[in-house]
Amino acid sequence: MLLHAPYNLHIAGAFRRRYAFAAVPASLPHCRSRTMTAVQTQEWTIARSDTLSLHARAWTGPEAPRAVVVINHGFLAHSGQYDGTARELVARGFNVYAYDMRGHGKSGGDRYWVDTYGDCVNDLAAFVEQVRAREPGQQLFLYGHSAGGVISTVFVQQHAELINGFICASFAFEVPPPEFLLQALRVVGDLIPRAPLLSLNPADFSRDPAVVEAIRNDPLVIHEPGPGHTLAELIRAHDHLGKTFGEVRLPVFIIHGTADKATRPHGSQRFYDEAGSHDKMLRLYEDHVHDLLVDYGKEQVLNDIVAWINARITTAH
Repeated sequence: MLLHAPYNLHIAGAFRRRYAFAAVPASLPHCRSRTMTAVQTQEWTIARSDTLSLHARAWTGPEAPRAVVVINHGFLAHSGQYDGTARELVARGFNVYAYDMRGHGKSGGDRYWVDTYGDCVNDLAAFVEQVRAREPGQQLFLYGHSAGGVISTVFVQQHAELINGFICASFAFEVPPPEFLLQALRVVGDLIPRAPLLSLNPADFSRDPAVVEAIRNDPLVIHEPGPGHTLAELIRAHDHLGKTFGEVRLPVFIIHGTADKATRPHGSQRFYDEAGSHDKMLRLYEDHVHDLLVDYGKEQVLNDIVAWINARITTAH
């Protein structure tokens, strides 16, 4: 299934629908570059309707890149948190792009609200099309984390021609609640769309206390339960993927921590087992938790991602 963390059903209390952005936070302590590579950053918005725009970011180097990496974050996150990882990737020869999903970070929309999961898939497609236009002729690799991995997997099924490979991290296909409870929560979410049903725990994201504290203090992350309608939509995405993993046929690298409390590694194992790709790899990181790029041992994880991408660039050429 999808989403990050154990779900709690909250009976009372309303959550804020809108988030007042106080300031741009510092990035989480992702992998930091030890080189002096010059990095050019850019931020802009993408209009998705008359009332909703997405906030986007780019990190580019002074020379033509080896390839391009697009990052699709999960819940309790936003693109700015990947600044450290993006700078390290630029130092290794890649240009990097990311955006805030609707209802997250500096993007518009009610906090954590999703009308349909298809809207999120279409947002990602629109963003990838923009990146393609900015980087003509470059190979593009998509990194999707947690619920962002769920959205990215559906995107890969529908738009495989737009990318050259997919890294799926901490795939939120299976979560701790049993299937019967998830389906019951889907019904509740359909009946009471604004019911605060999604509860996320920052402590599940990293074993590094500094990372957990940074998430708790991030002014672009709202720490209130998300709406039941979004949960219902993500369960529908889960049901769809459970029947269609075989439609994923491009190169895929699936990574997961064995100690992840928010999402179950078995969901990544199932994705690997059922994916239709002839070029697929699964790596489980012993004792790592939910966000592999901010957990202890993140340097090895990033090394593995870079090595996997580099091998596919060589193969493609």
